[in-house]
Amino acid sequence: MIFDLNLGLGTVLIILAALVASALRILREYERGVVFMLGRFWRVKGPGLVIVIPGIQQMVKVDLRVVTLDVPSQDVISRDNVSVKVNAIVFFRVIDPQKAIIQVENYLVATSQLAQTTLRAVLGKHELDEMLAEREKLNLDVQQILDAQTDAWGIKVANVEIKHIDLNESMIRAIARQAEAERERRAKVIHAEGEKQAAESLMAAAGMLAREPAAMQLRYLQTLTQIAGDKAATIVFPVPVDLLKGLVAESSRKTPSE
Repeated sequence: MIFDLNLGLGTVLIILAALVASALRILREYERGVVFMLGRFWRVKGPGLVIVIPGIQQMVKVDLRVVTLDVPSQDVISRDNVSVKVNAIVFFRVIDPQKAIIQVENYLVATSQLAQTTLRAVLGKHELDEMLAEREKLNLDVQQILDAQTDAWGIKVANVEIKHIDLNESMIRAIARQAEAERERRAKVIHAEGEKQAAESLMAAAGMLAREPAAMQLRYLQTLTQIAGDKAATIVFPVPVDLLKGLVAESSRKTPSE
């Protein structure tokens, strides 16, 4: 009889020890526990040692660290009717564990689906050139929209980064032709500007030489000096009429004296 009593007491002690062990929970610094009592929300506990009464209370763990969510490639049609594939990364974290558990069934899946639809909606309002050149602005627009919509779930969207914008081969060739045409246009404009500046400089030089006839003769002689060093070819150089007039006038002045 005493043996049976000791056996029953030992069983009770083992059951009590098991209940106490199951009631003790340890939450890390970045974890919180949303505790429900008889199915109703009671409080948020943690971090550290937490006691949960078995059978009466249930606890759901929530991770407060920043989550890196990879948004899969989305088919987007831009405002100028260009089809592209875009993928992105969303950085968010839970700031209110109660809302993250009660207000939405699975906040990870919900945030992922919302990020996909928001990415398609925002990029579809812009042209392809804006997607390629204003990526930081698009990141900010998507981040603000996601942050506003996930606030009711107790989630804070910290950042959104668009990783890749993939184009098909025909569009890549079209963009290459466009860039080549743009470079040719700039080259022609630069060449035309150079011709204009050269013409203005020549016009100014011609005005200065016209005011001083002797300067024109000196320039003519300087040109002869520059080309005289090349003895490999015969050079035919026109003689200015003004220079001949000066020589004729000089000889006519010398003739009567002779």
